[in-house]
Amino acid sequence: MSLLPVLRYPTVTQLISSAGALAAHRPTLCVLRQVGASRAGRPLHLLSVGRARRAVLVVAGAHANEPTGGPTLLALAERVLRERELRSDTSWHFLLCADPDGASLHVTPAPRSLFDYHLGFFRPAAEEQPEWSPSVLPPDRLPPETRTLTRVVDELRPYLQVTLHGTDLGGTWVQLTKDVPGLAEPFAKSAAELHIPVETGASDAAGWAASGPGVHVMPSPGAGAAYPSMPDDARRSTWYRTHRYGGLTAVVEVPMWASDLVDDPAPHPAPAEAIRRLAGRLLRDGREVERVFADALPRLEGAEGPLLRAARWALDLVPGLAEDWRRTPPADDTMAYVGSVDAFGRRLPLRAAAMLLRVLRETDDRAAPRMERLVETWSEAFEERFRARWVPLEHQIEHQARTVVAAALHARDRTA
Repeated sequence: MSLLPVLRYPTVTQLISSAGALAAHRPTLCVLRQVGASRAGRPLHLLSVGRARRAVLVVAGAHANEPTGGPTLLALAERVLRERELRSDTSWHFLLCADPDGASLHVTPAPRSLFDYHLGFFRPAAEEQPEWSPSVLPPDRLPPETRTLTRVVDELRPYLQVTLHGTDLGGTWVQLTKDVPGLAEPFAKSAAELHIPVETGASDAAGWAASGPGVHVMPSPGAGAAYPSMPDDARRSTWYRTHRYGGLTAVVEVPMWASDLVDDPAPHPAPAEAIRRLAGRLLRDGREVERVFADALPRLEGAEGPLLRAARWALDLVPGLAEDWRRTPPADDTMAYVGSVDAFGRRLPLRAAAMLLRVLRETDDRAAPRMERLVETWSEAFEERFRARWVPLEHQIEHQARTVVAAALHARDRTA
């Protein structure tokens, strides 16, 4: 019997319980151990399957608002236990949740709509994110979650690290710190079988080389950034820690709601003009949230915390990003890329508004109804514009797990 919960994203407590049950059931193959603690003292657990020196490290929960990684990680552990060939010369190690503090604040285990998802939304500021903090903080100020993750990489020296990410609405894509020849074919096949669109023009990978549709290879350190204002440079993240040992990292993204508009390779008739319009909308939406923020802030004395810090951080990104879009030639001229920029531009102020709404509700502030209407209106417009359809949770998990296994097999051949 599978240990996965049905139709709900599991909590960190449920992940630990399920991992513990696996370890108790197969004690000769599995070890569950605490490898660190969060800023708030929550334990960080690593489940290891097999004892071979050649290692794969799989990380879930690096972003609190991307919950698919947890159940995918359990599904992978079960598969590795079932399929002896996957562990014949490779050990598998699963970091159950890289940010348990963040996970405790994102509270939509079974979202019914994008609005419902945003009512419980949380994603911390970059300096509080385990994978991203090295790109914005000096080494002596890194949070304990980041230090734990890098310590695990240093201990295991994996030939492949896979970090499980997701998007609220869009498609699936993969980011690689080094190319993995052959990965694009099984990735695309899995997505097609499960009716998940491949995001061919992901703005997260703007200007990167592609080894196949939706499979993007990150530029080397020192290359120019597509969006110069964005402070969180992937090339300074924990993803590159594996390079010290000849390894690489794959980031596997899967959507909660899919949009069949994100894989349109047709040329956009006027991409630069369209993106300038999107920059203008981004500024307008950001200012609308700023006005509510400025009005409510004097009444929120003592309410400072991760939600307000994260909302402030998201809003602070808006002016620079809008300027990047206005001044920088489009990295891609396809309909898919312009659509991805459109989604990014909707997402940033909506997330700030959602987190501010939670604070306003908690303090029973008079601005809460106004902010709730904004979050509801923007969520519904996002769904309607991209014709959102829910991806069954079992399909999210299966596609992400298949992609991890394909990456492990192809990267093993690459490093053999």
